[in-house]
Amino acid sequence: MNKSLLFFIVGTLLLTSCKKKEGPSGTARLIFKFKFDSTQVRLNNIGQPSVVPAGNAAQSGSMNKMSAHYIELTPGAFTALGQGAVLYRAAETTAGGSNAIDFEKAPQAGNGEVFYEIPVKDIPPGDYEWIRISLAYQNGDVKIRVDTTINGISVNQDLNATLASFIGFNNYIKSFPVKNQTVTVNGNRTQGFWGFETNVSVLGVNYPVVQSGQAPAGATTVVNPLFASSPIPSGSCVVTAAFANGKLKITGNETKDIVVECSFSTNRSVEWRDLNPNGKWEPLKGETLVDMGVRGLIPVIK
Repeated sequence: MNKSLLFFIVGTLLLTSCKKKEGPSGTARLIFKFKFDSTQVRLNNIGQPSVVPAGNAAQSGSMNKMSAHYIELTPGAFTALGQGAVLYRAAETTAGGSNAIDFEKAPQAGNGEVFYEIPVKDIPPGDYEWIRISLAYQNGDVKIRVDTTINGISVNQDLNATLASFIGFNNYIKSFPVKNQTVTVNGNRTQGFWGFETNVSVLGVNYPVVQSGQAPAGATTVVNPLFASSPIPSGSCVVTAAFANGKLKITGNETKDIVVECSFSTNRSVEWRDLNPNGKWEPLKGETLVDMGVRGLIPVIK
């Protein structure tokens, strides 16, 4: 075999092996990945830039995991909630009385992780401009201030803590882990229920501190720039956003996976009544959370 022919065969094989493979029509998936961004713009309920109100303080924290209850694609700004392509709905139960999200069965995803995927062939063909994601639960690390007395010893420390918060419309919870400790509920909790955990060190001994509470009804921020044309029910957490880089076009004949990166703003999303006031969350002094809703969504088609 001459050298020219040999080089041609080797080059062809290399090109073939390096070329990104496509699956047959109908095997492509639509994949939703979560991203958490503390620098993303902080929005209010109607999608406008927002500041922390007087008397409150807020921090961004560091998100660990998040769970969603509902994913819907909609073609236009006037599509009513539920009238688009509903792709996902989490398990629900009436075990606690009224209908609620079953926390025990709800999947969670961290930063950069896949939350949900669906075959593209199962999605109605069309051009989708908007996405709605109803959030259910989030777990992240925050900073707190502890100024108290433990076993007769004065403790005055800035500590790391973990905050778990339920932002779905209604949540049936048997128990939930905050970090290392577990809180038992065995019932329904409405939007705004939360629990935090920290460890206080006194003379080399760690004392776990766990506390839970309930934010005021209707106080959780739910960003919906379509509030005038396509409202959402009070108490839900259906975050609405337009795709950042053009409409999502679905034909049903796709051969490549489509990834949608769902970037949630955690910019000062943990907000409390700053009674002290010193800009530090002091839950042991009665500074309760008033808001822990995400502060916006930017969906990007990859």
